[in-house]
Amino acid sequence: MLAGPNGHVNIFNTDLAVFEAGEVRKDLICTVTPSKPALGFDLRFHAGYDVTLPLRDVAGSENALNILFRVSPQNHPDRLVYFTQHIRVPKLEEDAKGDAFLQGGFDLGEGNYHVDWLMRDRAERVCSFSWDSEATLSTKDRSINLAIGPGEIQRTDREQFKEEPPVQRVSNEPPLNVKVLVNFAPQDASSAALQPVDTSALVSILRSISREPRIGKFSIVAFNMQEERVVYRQEGADRIDFPALGEAINSLNLGTVDLKRLGEKHGDTDFLAGLVRHEVGSSTSHPDALIFAGPKVMLDSNVPPDALKEAGEVNFPVFYMNYNLNPQAVPWKDAISHTVHFFRGYEYTITHPRDLWFAVSEMVSRIVKSRNGKQTSSISTQ
Repeated sequence: MLAGPNGHVNIFNTDLAVFEAGEVRKDLICTVTPSKPALGFDLRFHAGYDVTLPLRDVAGSENALNILFRVSPQNHPDRLVYFTQHIRVPKLEEDAKGDAFLQGGFDLGEGNYHVDWLMRDRAERVCSFSWDSEATLSTKDRSINLAIGPGEIQRTDREQFKEEPPVQRVSNEPPLNVKVLVNFAPQDASSAALQPVDTSALVSILRSISREPRIGKFSIVAFNMQEERVVYRQEGADRIDFPALGEAINSLNLGTVDLKRLGEKHGDTDFLAGLVRHEVGSSTSHPDALIFAGPKVMLDSNVPPDALKEAGEVNFPVFYMNYNLNPQAVPWKDAISHTVHFFRGYEYTITHPRDLWFAVSEMVSRIVKSRNGKQTSSISTQ
């Protein structure tokens, strides 16, 4: 995003002339395809564009492509936000075949917008395009509070584990204390990498929980079933340390297998059983709720009931936020689902952003009801 003194951005007159003309230019041959704003799990509309251009059109000595575009709300056309993007083009053979594929993006609040876009190379050839874009919530999503206000235009933040801004917690009642066990793993259990879309969704689940004003204490356990290890732990904090969590997640090495694990027949089941026994049965933080989150964990053998009984009596609600982009592909219950069912817990399938919003809202209501019920029972006993 471009920013200048007092909000004024200096733009070359030649570029302004292209924008004001509003004409499609193809001195530099390219095709621009806008993407429809889509609501992400971070509760922000993500908009953008795809660009293709023939390699032969930029062949020869090294080149540079400079993209400039501006976005404005249609009800405030004078409120322009400018963005720039620079792409280095390496030296290409004159008979280079195929196309180059470029992308760009930005975030929007709900509303209607106009976009003027241009790309210029070193020879001052221009490709330009403009389009209108609508970011709107469906009828089902009307009750969702977005993380970005109506009519707002912002740069897309690629840093998934940045620090979370302070949250104003409720002061008229004791804050809730929750423990969250997150399986940082890809949707495809055979994948050798944690995809950005998966990381973004799992981090968004944590951020949604951290932004709930009634929750004031967090214990976080990040683990990975493929590596069968806990990669990060944070106990009884008043905020989730996302930067520290990000550093730990970067240590995952999903493309390798520990030689010791090859001789273990049900090592993954034993790991999950041990994790549950430790985090449920040996908990010293006395949480108001235990929350599992992550993609499905399909094991050859589920954790046996006798192993779960060793965790002892659970006097707080247990939840499972199952991140599953395609529930129809694997409709069966997984190992964590069976575990949560044993503790008479609740399961939510997170496929769309609305699922996350409603799951957190209902989950917190259940936690509050459970805690109030225990307090009422305690008073009655006294």
